[in-house]
Amino acid sequence: MINRYETTLCYLYGPDGVLMMHRTKKEKDINKDKYIGVGGHIEQGESPDECVIREVKEETGLTLCSFRLRAVITFVIDDIDEVTFLYTSDDYQGEMKTCNEGDLVWVKEEKIEELPIWPGDKIFFRLLKERSDVFSLKLHYIHDELVSAAVDGKTIDFVV
Repeated sequence: MINRYETTLCYLYGPDGVLMMHRTKKEKDINKDKYIGVGGHIEQGESPDECVIREVKEETGLTLCSFRLRAVITFVIDDIDEVTFLYTSDDYQGEMKTCNEGDLVWVKEEKIEELPIWPGDKIFFRLLKERSDVFSLKLHYIHDELVSAAVDGKTIDFVV
């Protein structure tokens, strides 16, 4: 049986780099020990925009003043289909707090690919740099291995 759900993911950009969460605090976590953005599941009756605002506030203590939808990513991971709305923001305010899901760290953009991240994340970080429009990305994983990728409906060759 395939499980399908929707999530948001947000990367905050600041003078010290990009805010990443090092997922270290949950035992049963598909992202365990990886660095990802902040975000989470879209709740019943909630829009992706409402979700990203809520999740950023819950996980970081920061309030988004403005943000941009940058991509819609479909993750196919074994028996899970996840549709993720990827946002970026460089306009937020407040005091950062401790997160119960992982350690929040600012990472210089040029150092992100050196971290333990999902292989497909390297693809979308490159696309975020190259493109200003909203793009579609499909990433297919089998047992944590990226087996195929498509951008805007077209299969791409990738090197990770």
